[in-house]
Amino acid sequence: MTKLSFALLGTSIMAAACAHAAPSNLLQSEDIFALEYVKDPQISPDGNKVVYVRSSYDIMTDKGKQSLWLYDVKTDMHTPLFADEHNYSSARWSPDGTRIAFSSNRSGSSQLHMYWLEQNKTALLTQLPKSVSNLSWSPDGKQLAFTMSLPEGKSDFVKSVKLPAKPKGASWSEPVTVIDKARYQADGRGFLEPSFSQVFVLPADGGSARQLTMGDFQHTGPLSWKPDSSELVYSSDQHPEWEYRTTESDLYAVNVNTGAQTQLTDLPGREYHATYANNGQSIAFISRDNETVPYVNSQLAMLTLDSGKISKVSKDLDRSIADYAWAGKGDFVVQYDDYGKRKLAKMTRSGKVTDITDSLSGTTLGRPYISGEFSMADNGVIAYTHGDSQRPADLGIIRKGKNDVVTAINEDILGHKQLGKVHELTVKSQFDGQEIQGWYITPPNFDESKKYPLILEIHGGPHLAYGPHFASELQRYAAEGYVVVYVNYRGSTSYGKDFALLLDGKYSSEEDFADHNTAVDALIAKGFIDSNNLFIAGGSAGGIATAYAIGLTDRFNAAAITKPVINWVSKVLTADSYLGQIRNQFPGMPWDNLEHYWKRSPLSLVGNVTTPAMIMTGEQDRRTPISESEQFYQALKLQKVDTVLIRVPGSPHGIAGRPSRMISKIEHTLAWFERYKK
Repeated sequence: MTKLSFALLGTSIMAAACAHAAPSNLLQSEDIFALEYVKDPQISPDGNKVVYVRSSYDIMTDKGKQSLWLYDVKTDMHTPLFADEHNYSSARWSPDGTRIAFSSNRSGSSQLHMYWLEQNKTALLTQLPKSVSNLSWSPDGKQLAFTMSLPEGKSDFVKSVKLPAKPKGASWSEPVTVIDKARYQADGRGFLEPSFSQVFVLPADGGSARQLTMGDFQHTGPLSWKPDSSELVYSSDQHPEWEYRTTESDLYAVNVNTGAQTQLTDLPGREYHATYANNGQSIAFISRDNETVPYVNSQLAMLTLDSGKISKVSKDLDRSIADYAWAGKGDFVVQYDDYGKRKLAKMTRSGKVTDITDSLSGTTLGRPYISGEFSMADNGVIAYTHGDSQRPADLGIIRKGKNDVVTAINEDILGHKQLGKVHELTVKSQFDGQEIQGWYITPPNFDESKKYPLILEIHGGPHLAYGPHFASELQRYAAEGYVVVYVNYRGSTSYGKDFALLLDGKYSSEEDFADHNTAVDALIAKGFIDSNNLFIAGGSAGGIATAYAIGLTDRFNAAAITKPVINWVSKVLTADSYLGQIRNQFPGMPWDNLEHYWKRSPLSLVGNVTTPAMIMTGEQDRRTPISESEQFYQALKLQKVDTVLIRVPGSPHGIAGRPSRMISKIEHTLAWFERYKK
């Protein structure tokens, strides 16, 4: 089968990256600019074509780029649909497969466009004030539905304020910002303009968008059309105190012609991602209950419209259903995470599961988080993102039981590189014997007769998971001669609800530290680790765990702490996640449970810390505000512990969102660890 190589493109990105790179068969930081991956593969209804996003980096602008490509399943041909200086996303096939609607900034702002395949023509469909989400075709191919946020306007209080007029030519201070909403900030977006997400429809041939939903509520997708194109189903919490309810939403249907709204579900928790069966008699959806705990499995459920009966299809699967598609005879193809991998499986209405593949992966480049996505044609052909420990996502096709990987878009940059090898590791925690799964990466040209320094890397969440997936950050550490170990410690997802809740009320603690410490001891016992050169690193929840760990032990030469929480009292009262986090992660309000919050805080152990610590956080981080890092930095300075604070200008919580920031994180960490090698 013909493989598509990035080298065929001869793009300026690759040329620029090569110009800066020193010849090497090991992964260099500048190589990160040349990496790319497949995302959002959308297969045509007849299963013959796939439109997908090729996500890459532009070394000149230090930003991500997204182009649209078309793959012909029958001829094995790839064609660039839109691969230029603009960005493209959300490509969606018309029901008859003759058109592709997509979003792009090619007209100056993010707007909807239409591409006609046979005619090879493109048209601008909208001139909207805001970008759209949840794009969806009507089954008759005549309309497009989407959601878009509309500003609320000035509050009564703001309207009541009487300010003097500014004299002509006067230079006054910027006007004040008035905040009066419970949900007033979001990481990566800053302070939020009060607005409400509404559902719209638009003629597929272009015209004026028409608003279907009203009211001061958030109407969210994905959106699902009734087979006769008369109604749309969406998710919304329309309780008067919806702002304070982070675990609630119900399914609603809106009549496209009249705007009449009907509530379809009223379960405790969230119901979302609804899709109609072909006969229109039932609706599948994802359901998540509202327990006051930090982790709950999301289940696949079905609503029979005539009777109103709701059944939980995946009730016997102790894993979260992240995505699904209707399959033949009313069964499903579902996506779920299991033991550090993302799987596709067939699921019957009775809940019986038969795995199809566990190779969905590769849509994150920095660290080895579980990732991946899929779509399915009417005839059962599946397009998905295929990745592994050595490569980011390529395009995969599953048909008639055969699994083909049809691109090789990183061979130009990785084909001649020696990467670290990823090995599985299973240990029993020193704390209680709990089985913990993990992996370790050995450096290129590894020689087990030698001794290597070790980096313990801790994932975020904590209710997320790492796995045997490509990770440029960890591969860079391996390229510099480190063995890297990472585990899915208690609290991680993909091991079931009980395992995820082992950290309920205990994050951070001696328990999760024991899981990590056991892995370090297990690597040392293998005989190729230099026990005098142990290092620890982690970001977000991993940063919390790292800061907590060095308050419990001095066995590590140095620590790299990225975007941590240091003081839970100040964190929950300054960060964007306070509404849900206090409810689900803590026994109550901080002023009523001060001892609990303090015990979970790395700051409570700071008097024990002697480990040199590098702390790195984005200046615009609203998930773990930089004031948290500043507290730890100042506390360590007061104790004369060698410490550096690295502020990342303009960065939100996702530091690695721009390639230069990812590289800076990697290289500062390496330099800090080199400083403390014995």
